Amino acid sequence: MKIEILSKELVKPSSPTPIKLREFKLSFIDERIPHSYIPLILYYSGDNYNGINNIRVIKSSLSDALVRFYPLAGRMKGQALLDCNDQGVLYIEANADAAITDVIRSVDFDVLDELVPFKNNGYFSSARVQLAVQATSFSCGGIAIGVCISHRIADGATLSSFITHWAATARRDQPNLISPLFNSSLLFPPQNTPDFKPNFSSLSVKKPLSTKFTTKRFTFTKSSIDSLKSKVTQYSPKILHPSRIEVVTAFLWSRCAAAKGLGETHRSLAFHPVNLRGKIPSLTEYSFGNIFQMVSAESDGGGTADWVTLVAKLRAAFGRIDTDYVERLMGEKGFEMGKENFLEISKLLGLGGNIDVLRFSSYCRFAMKEADFGWGRPVWASIGSYANKDNVFLFESLEFCGGIEAWIVLDARVMERLQRDFELLRFTSSCFGC
Repeated sequence: MKIEILSKELVKPSSPTPIKLREFKLSFIDERIPHSYIPLILYYSGDNYNGINNIRVIKSSLSDALVRFYPLAGRMKGQALLDCNDQGVLYIEANADAAITDVIRSVDFDVLDELVPFKNNGYFSSARVQLAVQATSFSCGGIAIGVCISHRIADGATLSSFITHWAATARRDQPNLISPLFNSSLLFPPQNTPDFKPNFSSLSVKKPLSTKFTTKRFTFTKSSIDSLKSKVTQYSPKILHPSRIEVVTAFLWSRCAAAKGLGETHRSLAFHPVNLRGKIPSLTEYSFGNIFQMVSAESDGGGTADWVTLVAKLRAAFGRIDTDYVERLMGEKGFEMGKENFLEISKLLGLGGNIDVLRFSSYCRFAMKEADFGWGRPVWASIGSYANKDNVFLFESLEFCGGIEAWIVLDARVMERLQRDFELLRFTSSCFGC
């Protein structure tokens, strides 16, 4: 498959940002996160193909959407300040000489990387733009929209809000336009001190010496997830109403540990970000920025623990991030709590030895699957390649209603064993259309 870049330019907000809004302060949560990009690709079929007009709509509506999400068109100025100077976002147009279904069925990461503006694989980037977009037209009339947003100023929920607003702007759907809430720096004031800079030496953003990692996707249908839930309620009746995320995370955690051959003497931990929005009234669904904290759960039996017991571990970990936690995070010692929260995973990753860490990220509750720019909802969503091992990304399945797609990044040899894991294969499929 050949993908040809046709043009590159900066797209600016269609209306200038007022002078009084030019200085945007980061929160102390933002301060700890290095500038890397969160990549996402949305795929649209050619069923409602409208020629070049669809591409024009993407570009013009992007400019209009940036008026309300004006920090995305700015540039960093120091450690904790974003200059909202309307310099713009990177916008790329490209053509692919294939059908969009070819990409979806093959899942070739060399191809997926050609559909996003930056191929930085989740590591620290020297690019200065806060947002980059690539619109790729396929020979079948389909379109892929690849988006990279800087993790320095935004998380997955912010990306979801922006895409929802952008799509509503393209449809001229006034009632569904979003007004983001820019109050994170008031709730979590930036420290702007040398000891509170991003941790560039963290293994979570530092490129490893070895690149022999591989990514595979595994699909859980609603039926298979319901079966997992039933097992939890059968063997652990005290766990009421286990969620999809809890059971899928626990199950994958156990299967990855088995594929790695972890024994009882190993410490096996799972990390998950928890969204703080909705925990207190001032943090709404549309609060802009990095509004999350990391939680960890540890298996009692190392890599040999029954996955059902891990559900309780995860639930307890998720439950620690409650209203009281957020209020303390906003208190006098809040920034110390936030600093320690991010340092914990860096410390564990650096210890090595018999400590194994698996990192999860869930996109399942975000509204990106509803992103209709005027020619229907996406038929699929994906990430690009992610060459940082021991990561699991959970997406809402757009093929199976109520299902989940898990994108797993592991050492290549471990992945070979995982793909032969009988328990995993009982509950998943690894091909599109199965």
